[in-house]
Amino acid sequence: MSTSDRSQPKAASERAYEWVKNQILDGHLEGGQLLSEGEVATALELSRTPVREAFLRLEVEGLLRLYPKRGALVVPVSASEVAEVTEARILLESHAAATVIARGDQAAVVRRMRATLGEQRALDVPAETDAFSRLDRRFHATLVEAAGNGLITQFYSGLHDRQVRMATSALHRAPSRYSAILTEHDTLCELLLAGDAEGFRARLGVHIGGTHGALLDS
Repeated sequence: MSTSDRSQPKAASERAYEWVKNQILDGHLEGGQLLSEGEVATALELSRTPVREAFLRLEVEGLLRLYPKRGALVVPVSASEVAEVTEARILLESHAAATVIARGDQAAVVRRMRATLGEQRALDVPAETDAFSRLDRRFHATLVEAAGNGLITQFYSGLHDRQVRMATSALHRAPSRYSAILTEHDTLCELLLAGDAEGFRARLGVHIGGTHGALLDS
């Protein structure tokens, strides 16, 4: 172990963890790809010990599957995971929309959502796909957080990594989704502003299904 690893073991492990995780979420490490401790250690100029610790954390999170003496496999996004995340998002976001509408403060929420939409429109895609995906997640999270239910917000936050990874992977596979997402985000804002909870739910299903569905297209 290097001197820097010994003096800052937690920092080294955290650095390896964040680097590998970001590579997976941003699509640079694709599902099915085999990764070795040595590769990461060399890239980050670390010993293998903090990398091994990072791999163990990522295995617990379901992003890696470890194989002794072979390395770590990046776990592909499965059809069942896509279906489950899609269902959870529609339920949570539709509930949030209905709550905000019932409270009558959708105009303020829509202003915040459209601010994020403006940031999305300003990005240079596909070069900034990673940022686009993270803003996509923020757009939807803004609505969920506005509903004011702490438990639901916490649960929704747990979907963060899956949302970003799915959006990024889908955009790489279906570049036409960039413009479609922007248009659909604008439509969702209009429906929310109009107080149309049922219309919002229907359009949301099409919107999320369109992006997540791209992951299942061969």
